[in-house]
Amino acid sequence: MSDATDPAATDAVEYTIRRKVFTLLGAKFHIYDAEGNLVGFSKQKAFKLKEDIRIYRDESMEEEWLKIAARSVIDFSAAYDVTDSRTGEAIGTLRRKGLKSMFRDSWEVLDANEASVGQIQEDSALMATVRRLTDYGWIFPQKFTLTPDGGGAPIANYSTNFNPFVHKLKVDVHGGNPLHPFVPLAAGILLVAIEGKQG
Repeated sequence: MSDATDPAATDAVEYTIRRKVFTLLGAKFHIYDAEGNLVGFSKQKAFKLKEDIRIYRDESMEEEWLKIAARSVIDFSAAYDVTDSRTGEAIGTLRRKGLKSMFRDSWEVLDANEASVGQIQEDSALMATVRRLTDYGWIFPQKFTLTPDGGGAPIANYSTNFNPFVHKLKVDVHGGNPLHPFVPLAAGILLVAIEGKQG
């Protein structure tokens, strides 16, 4: 298993992101590896108009290693820049497809040069509709797949498990993918923070 915060990691890796929701105080994110070790922590303020998510190694919040920042205030098709906080290097952008996401969550993945390299999409249009338009959407947890442009094997898979107090997302990143290893994880964090309200 590669170090979750090693930018050279290319092996398959698994994360679990847990988001504890507090209506007035915002939300806390804990990121665990496959062995259950804490590898990342973030505290998200409530009522922010412009998302600026900082990921730290632990709850002390002394060592920041990842930044995910919206380019603008609340935006239907917002773009989120992903930065390696240790080097200041821009490593990619995640852009929400606003109109499509009304019916089925959909994101575009861009590399550091703003070229499209992949797509993230909710599992099926039928399940997406059930989650949004019925009282039974919680029975069908959301699943997402990150696939490269031009086809090919998935880069990562995401699956949710939601209850009123903890929103949990499992992230499976497959080995040999062409993206910076922080980008699939950043996508998972955004799926928990921005999406995932139906499942």
